[in-house]
Amino acid sequence: MIEHFYSAYDDLRPLRRGLLGPHMDSFAARLSKQGYCKYYGRQKIELVADLSRWLERKNIRAAELNEQRIHVFLAARSKAHGCTGGEKSTLALLLRSLREGGIVPAALPPAVRGPIDLLERQYAQFLSEERGLSQSTLRHYLPVARDFLSQRFGVQKVRLKELHSKDVTGFILRQTSSTARGQAQRSTGALRSFLGFLYQRGHLATNLSACVPAVANVRQLDLPQFLPPEQVERLLQRCDQSSPVGLRDYAVLLLLARLGLRAGEVVHLSLDAINWEAGEVLVRGKSSRDDRLPLPQDVGQALANYLRKGRPECSSRRVFLRIKAPRQGFSSSVAICNIVRRALKQAQLSPHFKGAHLLRRSLATTMLRGGASFAQIGQILRHQQAQTTEIYAKVHLTALRALAQPWPGGAR
Repeated sequence: MIEHFYSAYDDLRPLRRGLLGPHMDSFAARLSKQGYCKYYGRQKIELVADLSRWLERKNIRAAELNEQRIHVFLAARSKAHGCTGGEKSTLALLLRSLREGGIVPAALPPAVRGPIDLLERQYAQFLSEERGLSQSTLRHYLPVARDFLSQRFGVQKVRLKELHSKDVTGFILRQTSSTARGQAQRSTGALRSFLGFLYQRGHLATNLSACVPAVANVRQLDLPQFLPPEQVERLLQRCDQSSPVGLRDYAVLLLLARLGLRAGEVVHLSLDAINWEAGEVLVRGKSSRDDRLPLPQDVGQALANYLRKGRPECSSRRVFLRIKAPRQGFSSSVAICNIVRRALKQAQLSPHFKGAHLLRRSLATTMLRGGASFAQIGQILRHQQAQTTEIYAKVHLTALRALAQPWPGGAR
């Protein structure tokens, strides 16, 4: 399979020598499947060949390759030749391929070095298995729990029974004194969750989560930002559908604008989630909650056009893929926000907020002004709490004030 990236005149025998030589063809096949062109494919293959020669010089067997040894190799290579982009991700892909082929054993979980590590691991398992929270949420929650324990106990023995309300308030005051309001709210939410976990597990005699001070909710101060219906339609109409990128972006924008999906829900949307016969789409939302939503005709047509004419061939079951190699699903919600930002620029629209949530808010606001109840809006947007939907009441009150007549006899 190496031949795919080289001409008929190239001598490929050196690439097939060494400890990793027998695995080079399967690695090249993986690169080809992910859509890499010949230029970048050769770069990655020759990097692996260089790693193979380094392993031989160090008398390290292929089965002993791991993340630490790759780190040492890249450090030595950078010192000798300089560092180029993509080397770390290339060798991570190689290591994954070797592990899937049984050549390299699976990575061992990080060692538990102390009581804080053990508590963090137990808390992560609770969030993932019992609460059903995503890995992105865990990345926000776990550092807060670790920081709280580290600041309170330091190098001393962790005695959870000694925790008091002043420890909680002191930590929050230190954490929020120099952070933005949104980050402060996330920190307080994470700490409430962790303290509730400790109480549930019997580590605390009192549930200290009630002691976590609240951070003023900026949503209660400002109107939710949205686009009026005519600007939403302008945004959609200006999306160029003459290219694979345009077909993909148009389908993404319609899912945001018509169904009010969150960016993360679009990222993780699976081919298996679309029921064409029933005209439904299965959306996995927050806390791994599954909801079936009707698939409007224009959304279904846009998805079909993208799948037939724009989506690259790939083994991934994600609906939306990167156009450039590696051909795989988006790594995060940032990609969806970037699609919205490009579309806004193309439509010459400049709202203050330019993220993917703008279209979700625009849908809710349009429904409210069309006469929908808060319960109906909450059902469409799949809000788990009524308070989340009530933010749009401010939009409704603002619209009513504009229509209100002066009080008879009042000031003119």
